[in-house]
Amino acid sequence: MNSLWVVLAGIVVIYLAYNYYARRIDRVVIQSDEKKATPAKMYMDGADFVPTSRFILYGYHFKSIAAAGPIVGVITAANIWGWVPSILWLLIGVSFIGWASDYSAIIMSVRNDGNSLSAIAHRFVSPRTRTIMFVFIFFYLLLIGGAFVGIMGSILDARPDVPFGILVLALMGLLGGWLLYRRRADLIWVTLLIVVLTMGAMALGPAGVTFAQGKAPTWDAGPVSAAVVGINKALNGAGALYSVIDPTGADPRLAGAYGDPKTGTIQVMPSFLLWALFLIAFSYLGTNLAIWRFAQPVNYIGFWIMAIVIVVSAIGAVLAPFTNAALASFKTPAFTTFTGTAAIQASGAFQPLWPMLFVTIACGAISGWHALFGSVGTARQLEYETDALPVGGGGMFSENTLGLLSLTAVSIAGGAGAGAFAAGVGNLLNTATFGLIGVPYGTALGFGAFVVIVLTVVQLIFRVMRVTLGEWLGEVWLGFKNQHIATITSAILVLALVLSGTWVYLWQLFGASNQLMAALSLLLVTIWLASTKRNPAYAGLPMLFMYITTIVATGVTAYNLYNTIVIKPGAAGISIAGAWAMIAIAILLVVAALVIAYDAWGAWNRLRAVPAPAPAHAATGD
Repeated sequence: MNSLWVVLAGIVVIYLAYNYYARRIDRVVIQSDEKKATPAKMYMDGADFVPTSRFILYGYHFKSIAAAGPIVGVITAANIWGWVPSILWLLIGVSFIGWASDYSAIIMSVRNDGNSLSAIAHRFVSPRTRTIMFVFIFFYLLLIGGAFVGIMGSILDARPDVPFGILVLALMGLLGGWLLYRRRADLIWVTLLIVVLTMGAMALGPAGVTFAQGKAPTWDAGPVSAAVVGINKALNGAGALYSVIDPTGADPRLAGAYGDPKTGTIQVMPSFLLWALFLIAFSYLGTNLAIWRFAQPVNYIGFWIMAIVIVVSAIGAVLAPFTNAALASFKTPAFTTFTGTAAIQASGAFQPLWPMLFVTIACGAISGWHALFGSVGTARQLEYETDALPVGGGGMFSENTLGLLSLTAVSIAGGAGAGAFAAGVGNLLNTATFGLIGVPYGTALGFGAFVVIVLTVVQLIFRVMRVTLGEWLGEVWLGFKNQHIATITSAILVLALVLSGTWVYLWQLFGASNQLMAALSLLLVTIWLASTKRNPAYAGLPMLFMYITTIVATGVTAYNLYNTIVIKPGAAGISIAGAWAMIAIAILLVVAALVIAYDAWGAWNRLRAVPAPAPAHAATGD
């Protein structure tokens, strides 16, 4: 197997699924109508409800959904079970489940005044379901935030060439929002300005650094990276805060000065805490400023960075078999085992292909985050109903290409974690530019692109957490309705999970809860379609598969947390506390999902007892 075949398979499958399945559902079942007024036009408030061109909204939605899932998840799955199961799930999942979840959540929200999934659950299922959805969504987002901040904090701590590009990204986001919405500047020129300056800053990060094979980079030699090194050294002078263990070896810090790859022991340094707080501060802006001031332009920049990385890497993947056959050949095994690698089994963990593959690849095939964000973000900016498919469905198919790129990158480079993605991307960029960039420099840019890809989603995670907390507990204590109090509360809880040092297990639990969130979204879509007497099969059948798969996977992850951390001799106290907290969250999420399913079954039976409306009315039902 080589990189060329992955590109060809992706193109063929995505083309067929979009044109011959997704378009048919949009035309026959949903019957989208560009003449219907959307919530963005009806409730335009300049903050959340903003009619937006589908060309901008596609980039915004694509970047808002594509984060670490299709990178870390795919890489982890390929190393555990092999590239064949991974690519099959990516292509089959996106064709029959992923796009349907994204698109349906958006169009369902549009047809229901731009309401959130919780509000829709209240209307179509029961008031109790709305409350339980709030609980589920908040703790689900807590897991996502902890997983993503933990991964990125590790990279920023280990790679001094990355932070400067992220700082400039924030500044360009503020500038872009001001130019586009206050000055009404030309979109093309603004795009060139903010994207070029951001990518230039990313390129300055590794400038001057020597990357020699088998040797540590000379960070002190680069003018930008040296400044970051100086900050880290000043903070770390007092020594480590404490130590944790990463049995998978995926944490980037294991390859740096504060990790021991042989034992998997990582020292948690003050510099790691600094960069975690930096990420939270970045997200604070995206959470509390008007959507057009920061979050939308930042994600727009991120879209172009991601698109350039994907397209150029795809060119490299096509050229590699003809210019460097050894590079193009996959180093990752096609298939390993149904029960997990020997190292995983030795650690006491249990990783069966089903259900764990389907939650380890948390995005790229299907993701609950997409449906959740699409219903409260994208749906409120949709200018025409007919934009839902190219924006929502098209965004999901586009994210699938990032998953395929990640699979290709890790398969040709070998290894695990973000480092494998960056190394693979570095090789592909070098091939596509005929050696102009160079593998080491391309790898450095790959790390920067990875953080940009993830960070532009994390700010939206905090934004949805803030809204959810306010709606859930705002009536218990009015303070939670204050956006700043709600954001700070969410940030403190996320930081506590990050500092537990159990981010690898946090990732797996996030994957299970993420796919369970997708099942819940498809459940609501099924009930909504049934209420309008439309055929719900395209949503209902995937919902059943994801519901069963993810509940079992959540139980497996809870077992692994207990067996590999809680009862493991010598485990750090903070890690044990974090493991117990995640086990409790896992139990809470499963119970909540089962109660929602019970209420939905009652709603389904009530709907079946209602006779179908007259044909003329049915054609316009919402």
